[in-house]
Amino acid sequence: MTLQLDSSSIQVAAKLIAPMVRRTTVLVSLKLNEALGANVWLKCEHLQHTGAFKYRGACHALLQLSEAERAQGVYTVSSGNHGTALAAAGQKLGIKVRVGVAANASEVKRANMAKYDAELVTIEPGMAAREAFVAAQRPTGRIFIPPYNHAHIWQGQGTATYELLQEQPELDCVIAPLGGGGLLSGTSVAAKAHGVPQVFGVEPELAADGEASFRTGVLQPAMPPLSVCDGLLTSVGDQTFPIIRQNVDDILLVSDSEALAAQKLVFELTDQWIEPSSATVIAAIQRYSKLFKGKRIGVIISGGNIAPPTFIS
Repeated sequence: MTLQLDSSSIQVAAKLIAPMVRRTTVLVSLKLNEALGANVWLKCEHLQHTGAFKYRGACHALLQLSEAERAQGVYTVSSGNHGTALAAAGQKLGIKVRVGVAANASEVKRANMAKYDAELVTIEPGMAAREAFVAAQRPTGRIFIPPYNHAHIWQGQGTATYELLQEQPELDCVIAPLGGGGLLSGTSVAAKAHGVPQVFGVEPELAADGEASFRTGVLQPAMPPLSVCDGLLTSVGDQTFPIIRQNVDDILLVSDSEALAAQKLVFELTDQWIEPSSATVIAAIQRYSKLFKGKRIGVIISGGNIAPPTFIS
């Protein structure tokens, strides 16, 4: 069995982080199932500590550090969810956290990071600025904790699917959003090792570098940060890409308008308020209805760190 299909590291991660993370709800809505024409199990990571799945990978990565490394502090780059997760886990473990955050990051996510005492350094949007920030931090002695492109991260993220399959072991497919690939890598490893027939990733059309990479077999650069799905505006990592190529069956695209419509649908039918990035998985079931009709589908609802809409009274 190859490393990519060996889920033992995810099982080990699940045990290690269990005292720190929340075992999130697996939600079934008959109304949503009817609207989608499929049987869907929602792994509600928007109910995770810090409001996103990212807390799993952050905890797992920080728990690997030695006492000396913890004392040096850590740094990362983030649109919000990873930075918040790392700050919260760091606060719990006594580790100082510095985050390079884009100037256009949402105020909700920026406030979340500050709440957990993260040191925020504002950078320009886009991958070039992220890479420059990372390079500038190397001489500080702090440890870099990447948002997705590391085994400790994707192993931690894979624990969400590991838990999902413990509650619903008989699924036809699992779907997760694709940004940098940490969540989709961990999802695909956990699902395929369990015997789930198909795994799908979903990207916005305005941030479809992952889909292009998947089709060509060559990593493509991130597209301009224009999509409302702010959690997915990054390029796939060189460590996560081979895992995705081996284990994922296809990358599906949805429009921003489809993601926003799906976000509203989920709220109206389940009373759960999720990010557009998370809603892409529901939008994909709607857009590719022939592919998913009647199937038993597990979906990772990745986060919910977004201001309440005006239509919520």
